[in-house]
Amino acid sequence: MKTCRVTWNARETVNGFRLRNGTARNLPRWQRGIMLVDCLVYLAIWAVVVGLAFSAFFRSMSYSKNLARNADDIARALKAGERWREDVRGAAGPFKLVTGEASVEQALHIPQKTGEVVYRFIDGAVLRQTGTNAAWIPALSGVKSSRMEKDERRRVVSWRWEVELKNKQKVARVRPLFTFQAVAPGG
Repeated sequence: MKTCRVTWNARETVNGFRLRNGTARNLPRWQRGIMLVDCLVYLAIWAVVVGLAFSAFFRSMSYSKNLARNADDIARALKAGERWREDVRGAAGPFKLVTGEASVEQALHIPQKTGEVVYRFIDGAVLRQTGTNAAWIPALSGVKSSRMEKDERRRVVSWRWEVELKNKQKVARVRPLFTFQAVAPGG
């Protein structure tokens, strides 16, 4: 029976074991710091990637909030426009347009079978009143400008309402401008 002899070097036992085949060994002192530098580089790259991911996430959240706010504004404007068109189509007589100071304040009186409906633009809101002594109800708030005017064609007289909402964003790509048109009966 043969026995295997293992020889050890004194130098190898001081700093740890070093195998002769080279699979596991201690690196020289100047190469030991490379792993630490590698870790720091990887951590820096990871921090940059995570920072960009958080930035993209919060930017998309901001865009999502702006989109939801714009959708709510569009829905409010369309609801108010349809209500106005319904009142114009239900008119029972000639309209009366009253313009206030510097043609900023404006009121449109629409006679109905049950009374009169008045739309009035004042202080950034379009108000609606359904009777002579009734309370003013906000039909549309957050309005930058509003203009109602008669639009005469050959055989038809229609009414047009142009309304622009206030911009809630610092930089807007599109102006929130709406135009509603309706024809009064017998017009």
